[in-house]
Amino acid sequence: MLGSPYQGYLYAYPHKTAYRPLRPRPALADVWAAEATDALFLYVHVPFCEMRCGFCNLFTRARPPAEQVTAYLDQLARQAGRVAAAVPGARYARAAIGGGTPTYLTAAELSRLFDTVERAAGADLRAVPTSVETSPATATADRLAVLVERGTTRVSIGVQSFLDAEAHAAGRPQHRAEVDRALDTIRAAGAAELNIDLIYGIPGQTAATWTASLRTALTWRPEELYLYPLYVRPMTGLGRRAPGTPDPEWDAQRLGLYRHAVDLLADAGYEQQSMRAFRRRDAAPIGDPAGPGYCCQDDGMVGLGCGARSYTTGLHYSFDYAVSVRQVRGILDDYLARPAEDFDVAEVGFVLDGTEQRRRWLLKSLLRAPGVDPAAYRARFGTGVDDDFPALGLLRDSGHLDGHRLTAEGLAHSDAIGPWLISAGVRAAMAGHVPR
Repeated sequence: MLGSPYQGYLYAYPHKTAYRPLRPRPALADVWAAEATDALFLYVHVPFCEMRCGFCNLFTRARPPAEQVTAYLDQLARQAGRVAAAVPGARYARAAIGGGTPTYLTAAELSRLFDTVERAAGADLRAVPTSVETSPATATADRLAVLVERGTTRVSIGVQSFLDAEAHAAGRPQHRAEVDRALDTIRAAGAAELNIDLIYGIPGQTAATWTASLRTALTWRPEELYLYPLYVRPMTGLGRRAPGTPDPEWDAQRLGLYRHAVDLLADAGYEQQSMRAFRRRDAAPIGDPAGPGYCCQDDGMVGLGCGARSYTTGLHYSFDYAVSVRQVRGILDDYLARPAEDFDVAEVGFVLDGTEQRRRWLLKSLLRAPGVDPAAYRARFGTGVDDDFPALGLLRDSGHLDGHRLTAEGLAHSDAIGPWLISAGVRAAMAGHVPR
């Protein structure tokens, strides 16, 4: 029924490849006018890295000239001010600064970024859970001091593998000594939680080397671990060398490594939260229980920066999207040249009708370990989730769903179940996207 277990990571719905230019461009003030804005997610995008990893299909530029970084921070401040004016009184329950690699910025530039977010966007990052992404090369003491002082509660680092040969095979030219230094520096910087990203399915990786990476990661007692299957995507470094094709042997290898990790981490005291996410059982709850909550199924997101997307109930929007070096540079140049009033409107996006809103809610719930809450779905939409999505019955019949929660086998096949549940309209829009 589902085919290959590795069809695509459905981290958002609809996928950005389904977005199209919005004509006429709707005013943000109108887009947000009827939205609840008391518990939003704030995402700030920094599209710069010290290198472009071979597996990466994110919107980012490696080693930009210093003047472009300065210009980007200038323009980000303009955008933040215009968006704050269009969404007056917005309050944020969570925040994340991603990319790219936000800590590609110097310590002084990071301070300026936090100033922009707090002053122009009106977000108090010291009052809400805030996550920042880093890398082995940029997790330096001076940068981390800024993050901790400005209220960062979670630092996420992409290690991918603790074996240099495997990291290099994935197109990441790092060195183990640098990784160890970075992790030691993060732990020494303060109380921020640590997340470590690892990849399985790398050429040459074995069960023994995968186990070695997992056990090495555990020596730093990270509060979270994210485990990603390797994908070979168009326009990436790995994709140019070896375009992805169906490979049952590779699928079996990745599935075996995944299952081994699930067992190993369970024995080490980690709770599985999704196919990718594992959290230490004794880690403190995320955020202040008395503070504002955030529900990714229901609540909106404000995105700032060239590659950020924003979500309202009926519209997801962003700027243009590309992966190739030339196209990314062109979109960045366009962003930097825009007049301030261009940030008063939505540029590229996807309009979600009632059916697509239901489907997004389902997918954002189903692909997490707790599963779907039928009562919450009915309270939100006034209908029954099983009536709206009879395909859930097929998942139960196949052993992938128990009630409204994915089974262990269902979680293992999340990257097939998500794509399988994409609507025909979104699927057609994604198929019409030309990779560039």
